[in-house]
Amino acid sequence: MNPFQVFDDSDGFEERLRKVFSYQYQNAPVYRTFCDALGVSPDTVHTATDPPLLPVEAFRDKRIATLNTDDNTLRFKSSGTSGMKRSVHYVPDPEIYRESVLRGINLFYPLEDYVILACTPGYSDNPESSLIRMLGLLIERDPTGLSRFLEPDEPISPLALDAVAASEKKVMLFGAAFGLIDLAEHFPVKLPEDALIVETGGMKTHRREMSRESLHLKLASAFDLDPGNIHSEYGMTELLSQAWADGSGWFSYPHWMRVSIRNPGRPLEELPDGQEGLIGIIDLANVYSCSFLLTGDRGLRRKDGRFMVMGRYIPENLRGCNFLIDHE
Repeated sequence: MNPFQVFDDSDGFEERLRKVFSYQYQNAPVYRTFCDALGVSPDTVHTATDPPLLPVEAFRDKRIATLNTDDNTLRFKSSGTSGMKRSVHYVPDPEIYRESVLRGINLFYPLEDYVILACTPGYSDNPESSLIRMLGLLIERDPTGLSRFLEPDEPISPLALDAVAASEKKVMLFGAAFGLIDLAEHFPVKLPEDALIVETGGMKTHRREMSRESLHLKLASAFDLDPGNIHSEYGMTELLSQAWADGSGWFSYPHWMRVSIRNPGRPLEELPDGQEGLIGIIDLANVYSCSFLLTGDRGLRRKDGRFMVMGRYIPENLRGCNFLIDHE
């Protein structure tokens, strides 16, 4: 199949889904074993509720790929302490990732309007971080040359803000929560009132854990912004696409994704809108790995399809699904 067809919304979502599922069933051995154990095949997949969702832990324990991979294949690794087993996502075609990132964010934020300032302390120690790769793509596409990564412990200077204003663009301060907290505490500065801050999660730091609401209020105060100017990004090593939330905290996503909420005790069961459970994601951009994933995050969805992230579930809740992977 032509992988870039997943971004063509002239084909209905379920038509694209069936093509991707059939391709991955035939070419991804781990996912096929998982589907076979549940009695699911291309003949039984017709709608978005039919494909079984593979727990994201599979990317830590198995090689999830439809093509042969080697040491030269682009790959993303999750963060972790020394000796910890990390998830690995192989991306044989980097253009798929580039297309997903740039098309996806442009559906919610017109990139030509923004200069990106990326605050990523800690992530620079992980060159295979998908976050670093994503921000690099956003920075390199800026013709002004003003977008860049901030150095560790570097404040946002008034001269930099003046340069952005002179370019007639707006500031988008982008980064992991713990880095933004440090920046807010040590180098608070008044940002232009049309600036946006986009946090990527990671509220749990080496010092403390705080709610998303508390984080947003702290950032709004430190940078003299309306709380509605503090937005969020939801992504992970195992996904090539991202979801985006405005100040309301409700995430939206591009047309090649779908989100459902699953029963933690019976992950094949989709829960009604408004009921809290495990977040399940279909990301058709994951053509060369697995597009049908069960995360370890809890959340809820509303009728228009937008969802809210409520934190993490304990890994033991997923033991039933992992059993199917371990016994391939």
